[in-house]
Amino acid sequence: MYRRRDKRVEVLLVHPGGPFFKNKDLGSWTIPKGEPGEGEELLATARREFREETGVDAGDAKMIPLGEVKQKGGKMVHAWAFQGDCDPDKLTCNTFKVQFPPGSDQWRTFPEVDQYAFFDLKAAGQKINPAQIAFLDRLLEHLGVS
Repeated sequence: MYRRRDKRVEVLLVHPGGPFFKNKDLGSWTIPKGEPGEGEELLATARREFREETGVDAGDAKMIPLGEVKQKGGKMVHAWAFQGDCDPDKLTCNTFKVQFPPGSDQWRTFPEVDQYAFFDLKAAGQKINPAQIAFLDRLLEHLGVS
């Protein structure tokens, strides 16, 4: 999701929840994303994951294809952007269970996302997973912003 504020473009980023990202900031934020279900089209996955990770339905918003990137661990991420707005303080998400501490046989539940925020593109470039910076560049190119 992107919006325009005071002639600037801002993008919504999410900070992963759970114990493994707790004290990480720069380079740890991401676009809302997730794995496709069996036979699920990638755009449908993007819409579903956005809704699951934010509680916001993109509805019939025009989706701008931003292509794909390969993250450091080898995961391929496909992205689309759409213009919209929301109050980050009112967003909600699903939860997940993980064994924590690892090997402890103790299962804990965490939110998929523990922080939401809009960032201008300079700040977003510092916060976002480095592989996903390409999505910011492609959005700027599409919008004709330099």
